[in-house]
Amino acid sequence: MQRRILIVEDEASIRDMVAFALRKADMLAVPAADAQQALVALADAPPDLILLDWMLPGMSGLELARRLRGQKETAEVPIIMLTARGEEIDRVNGLEAGVDDYVVKPFSTRELIARIKAVLRRSHGDDGSGSIDLGGLRIDSAAHRVFAGDTRIEVGPTEYRLLHFFMSHPERVYSRAQLLDRIWGGSVYVEERTVDVHIRRLRKTLEPFGLADRVQTVRGAGYLFSATA
Repeated sequence: MQRRILIVEDEASIRDMVAFALRKADMLAVPAADAQQALVALADAPPDLILLDWMLPGMSGLELARRLRGQKETAEVPIIMLTARGEEIDRVNGLEAGVDDYVVKPFSTRELIARIKAVLRRSHGDDGSGSIDLGGLRIDSAAHRVFAGDTRIEVGPTEYRLLHFFMSHPERVYSRAQLLDRIWGGSVYVEERTVDVHIRRLRKTLEPFGLADRVQTVRGAGYLFSATA
C-alpha cells in the first residue's frame, strides 16, 4: 500500500523537491504551506507520516507537533522535523514535543527517504502477534494498542516500540546503546540522549495509570521493565 506523507513546509522549492523524491520512492506526497493547511489535510485523511518544518508562518512546527500529539486522531502519527536548527537543545525540545526524528537542513533527499522508511518501519512494522500482559499493562500487538486494564493508553509510535521491546524482555537491563540499536536500528544515527527523552515521555504517558515506575533506571547501566514497582 502506498504510504501517504504530509509535507508541512512553507518554502515552495523545498516542498516541491521533497514531494518529487517521495513520488520517486512510490509514496503519496500531500503538500501544506503552513499549519492551517496541514490541519485541513489532516482532517481530510490521516497520513502515515508527517514531515514538519520548524519555522512556519503563524503557528510554528514545534507548536503544531505539540497540538497533534495532544489529539487522539493524530497522537500516534510519526513526525519527522525538518529544520535548520542543529543545536542539541533544539533537538531535545523537538523530541520532547513529540517528534520521532530530526533532519537538519540542508539535507539530501536520499537521506530523508532513508529516515522516512526507518521511522515507518519502527512505527508500523511491529510483526508480533497476540498480546503481552505484564505488570498491569497489556499490549495488543496485532492492533498496535496499549491498555491499562480495559482503558486504552494513547502512546506515541516510538514509545510504543520502546514499551513493546521492554515488555518482551522484562527484568533485563538494557544500556542506551543497546536500546538505540534495538528500537532505532544501527543504520540510523540518533544520539544516546534521545533514549532518555523517550523514556521520560513513556513514563509521563504511564503516570496517570500509576504505572510509570514499571520503567526503571539502573544507575550506570541503563533501563529495565519490571512487572513490580
